[in-house]
Amino acid sequence: MTGGAKSTITVLGAGSWGTALALLLARNGHTALLWGNDPAAQARLERERQNRAYLPDVAFPANLRIAASLAEAAGASSRFLMAVPSHAFRATLTTLLPHVAHDTVLAWATKGLEPGSGKLLSQVAGEVLAGRCSPAVISGPTFAREVALNMPTALTVASESETVAEDVASWLRNERMRVYTSRDVAGVQLGGAIKNVMAIAAGISDGLGFGANARAALITRGLAELTRLGVAMGGQKETFMGLTGAGDLILTCTDNASRNRRVGLALGQGKKLPDILSALGQEAEGVATARELYQLAKRLNVEMPITEQVYRVLYEKLPPQAAVETLLSREPRQE
Repeated sequence: MTGGAKSTITVLGAGSWGTALALLLARNGHTALLWGNDPAAQARLERERQNRAYLPDVAFPANLRIAASLAEAAGASSRFLMAVPSHAFRATLTTLLPHVAHDTVLAWATKGLEPGSGKLLSQVAGEVLAGRCSPAVISGPTFAREVALNMPTALTVASESETVAEDVASWLRNERMRVYTSRDVAGVQLGGAIKNVMAIAAGISDGLGFGANARAALITRGLAELTRLGVAMGGQKETFMGLTGAGDLILTCTDNASRNRRVGLALGQGKKLPDILSALGQEAEGVATARELYQLAKRLNVEMPITEQVYRVLYEKLPPQAAVETLLSREPRQE
């Protein structure tokens, strides 16, 4: 199946990001079949022809269809784009497995590590798919609403297969969406995962009222942490200077459309994590990723002081003020 052919592409995950990607695919002339795991929510999408919960007032075009079941979604296409939360990634892939053949193209736009194992999602895909197809990962500095509104955006698609990367990129490209390709699957994923933890840190700093200087320092040192771990896990250093590293980091640390930044802001303002997540009503991947990153850094002996303090705030009830003071009081060293 060639990249230029307009065809049905199944989007798994009907949250804000999955819906925005389905809108993009439909805008590009494909039939986008959108599936979510809540039948009642799926019925509302069909009835209202918009995702009122996450992307209100963005109407669905006629070629964005709603799947009533995963079986219907999986059986309608050999092209899949997953935008499910990281904790649902393995289970969704496992359910999809009977529909995966050698000509299947499977991409995901989920940003995170597998909770409990700390594995990259490409490792999870490798275990579940066992070489049945060549997967691809989509990442970059993106907010769902801006993509849904057809605002200018740039993304990266990474795959070990250049052909697969280019095919997936062709689904997404248009005059407002610039898409690059990469073969650094590990690096692209790590940038998308780690930046969520750094966004929580930047939000905490701003929530405490520490200002733009502190935020800039956190972003810069956060990029250093991201690069250290990324290289230790086989990523290419230049990847972390690009869209999926520095670009995504800057976006999520500086704009309140970032759910992870909003978690940090609320923590800095003295709110409790369960209340913050309840009010958020959506996944904030950085919360689970902070735990996995902390363990991963210890296992690989990679210094990640910002990640460690975010972990302690989230999981050891360290006061946010104390976490920032710990970072500021670290032993001076050469940059």
